[in-house]
Amino acid sequence: MASVSVPIPVRWPFDASPDEVESRAELDAHLASGTIAGLTLQGLRLDVDPPDLSTVDITNTLFLGCRFTSREAAAELLVRGAHVVPAFEEVPYPTQLGHLYTADELAEGFSAGGFETMYDTVVYRHFLAHGGAVPDIREALAQRLHDGGMDDALVDACAAWAHAQGAVAAVGVMGGHAEPRGSAAYRMATTLGHRLAAAGVLVVTGGGPGVMEAANLGAYLSQRTDAEVTAAIDALAEAPSFTDHDRYTAAALALRTAYPLEKGDVVTQLALGGLAIPTWLYGHEPANLFAGGIAKYFSNAIREDTILRLARGGIVFAPGRAGTVQEVFQAATKVFYRVDGDSGPLVFLDSGYWSTLSAPALLGELLAASPHGDLSGLVHVTDDVEEAVALLTN
Repeated sequence: MASVSVPIPVRWPFDASPDEVESRAELDAHLASGTIAGLTLQGLRLDVDPPDLSTVDITNTLFLGCRFTSREAAAELLVRGAHVVPAFEEVPYPTQLGHLYTADELAEGFSAGGFETMYDTVVYRHFLAHGGAVPDIREALAQRLHDGGMDDALVDACAAWAHAQGAVAAVGVMGGHAEPRGSAAYRMATTLGHRLAAAGVLVVTGGGPGVMEAANLGAYLSQRTDAEVTAAIDALAEAPSFTDHDRYTAAALALRTAYPLEKGDVVTQLALGGLAIPTWLYGHEPANLFAGGIAKYFSNAIREDTILRLARGGIVFAPGRAGTVQEVFQAATKVFYRVDGDSGPLVFLDSGYWSTLSAPALLGELLAASPHGDLSGLVHVTDDVEEAVALLTN
């Protein structure tokens, strides 16, 4: 299939802030001017080759999640008019990461002891041990800081994507997390992600296994042939179920090695793999390791809203159970009230499956009564991936 980039011009709700400093190179550039007043320094290692701040104006500078040579050094900044929110040393995750997670970062430690020793699982075990969805106040604060940093990293990444593309083409792909690798639905979702990414669309998923992994896999292989995509799915299907944690994750890592991608900036990474937005609330599911950028949250509520807020170019609903149906009507609310501006098509893939749930018909009736006019024309049901892609790229 020929690749044709057709960006969808919808409102983009984000832009990067010029007042944020997220790397030592950025900090050094500001220090040359003699002031960092009013800036926000995020997650910087100021304990390594510490910069000389003694003569620099730091009035109202916010040091967020930074590490210092000593507590006295941090206290001195406070005395001089800065604000300091230090890193939480006792948690196994950064409170200010400064960038989207990569697959390598989430899988770090897997080679040492499998699923249980990888970073993603270590954080999940910590999450459970500290109350899960209802943590104590100290843990809650650390998690909120982490998720706030993830928000900021996502803003920066999406702003870079939007500016590079000249317009926005972000399409959400929703569907069942339990869909086994190699199934008809998994193959369909992989083809969908492959076609959308090849057409210049940013593929956005919930970052879990099943349909979500399939869509990111398709985007990851968007520069490969259909035959290579089929071969990749067949290889993954040797470990079909995510409940077999070690084999499932090992198969994904092996495929990444067999089909390596060149490293590039965040725009390149998002183009090859798309964006995944998972949550540690469902941390028993292995990480989706094919997304180009991964915004992983503790808060599932923020994560769900963020996925739908980004997917202004449209949403594909592949077969799924309660979680997918919930997302159908979460999306309906946003479209009905135009909470985030105009929406692209809402495409239900697999007419046989969705006819048993009547979700498309109900959604169409609801959107026909929108205060912004009859929006029922946004709802489409198809069994054809190519038709779905055409709807989302026209």
